[in-house]
Formats: sequence, structure tokens, C-alpha cells
Amino acid sequence: MLALQGDFEAHARVLMELGAAPREVRTPAHLEGLDALVIPGGESTTMTLGIEREGLAEPLRDLVRSGTPTLGTCAGLIMLDREHLDLLDVRARRNAFGRQLASFESEVQVEGVGEADSPFRAVFIRAPWVEEHGEEVEVLADVDGHPVAVRQGNILAVAFHPEIAGDPRLHAWLLEKVRQKA
Repeated sequence: MLALQGDFEAHARVLMELGAAPREVRTPAHLEGLDALVIPGGESTTMTLGIEREGLAEPLRDLVRSGTPTLGTCAGLIMLDREHLDLLDVRARRNAFGRQLASFESEVQVEGVGEADSPFRAVFIRAPWVEEHGEEVEVLADVDGHPVAVRQGNILAVAFHPEIAGDPRLHAWLLEKVRQKA
């Protein structure tokens, strides 16, 4: 998982509980042999600066474009968009629901992930939403008409924090994609 900034440790705990062996990625060399990638929430400007500083942009693009299953949460969704790493055909709007004081929780039904009748307890902290998306992007969930979960090929990106809510279904989706690829 990308470990430049954000709560990557919470993602690591979820993945370990599911039987995976997560590894922190801080340099291009750390990408060698990865089966999947998590880009966590955090602060997208700080992440962008870290990616530039470490020379990670092209290696990350190469990894994801090679078919590596990828999960982006909150700022991870922003980092995957057209204006950042350009791996997901979306334009994300930062802080779309408002600043820190406007953070909230909501029940969100994410199509195709987990049980169909069991919504996620979605934690939104200075969360983005998908402002526009290309034809190949599948919207899996929305809040008040704004897309908050999307999938394109091997990438699943959400505007909320499943690692905080303690719901492992998105991480389990990621690991299932790894098994299918093997």
C-alpha cells in the first residue's frame, strides 16, 4: 500500500485480518512483486508532493496499467483521477461534501461488492465525489446523486473510509481480484 501519507496502517490491519501480507510502498523499488495496491485516504496535495519527490508517478501508472488490482479510498480516489495519476477516467472534486466539520457517516449500498442487501457504514471525512466520469467507469454507489464508489477495470475507488468503519468487504474484493489474476 502507498505509505507516503494517510492512514495506511489501518488498511494494513484489515488486510492482515483477511490473511494478506501488506507491504508499505514509499519508493519505486517497493513496488516490485506487488500483487495489489491500496492508495489510502489522507491529503491529496501532500500525497502528490511525496509521489513527485520519490519518483513514483510513472512506476505507479505502470503497475496499475499492467492489471494490478487497485483500491483507492477518499484521497486515493483523487490520486487515481485524470488530474493526478490519470488511471481512472474520472474527475474528482476535493472536499465535495465540505470541510472537516461537515464529515459524516451514511449507509451506502455498493453494487457488486459484498452482500447485495447489506449496505456499508461509510465514513466520509472531507470526502470527494466523482464530478464526471467516462463511459467505461461504472458507478457503484452515490450519495444525494453524487457518485462515491466507482469501478473501472481492475480499479475500485470510493470516497469514504472502509478501514475506519471496520468493514473488510472492499479489501476482500481486492484480494479476490488477486486470486482471479493468479
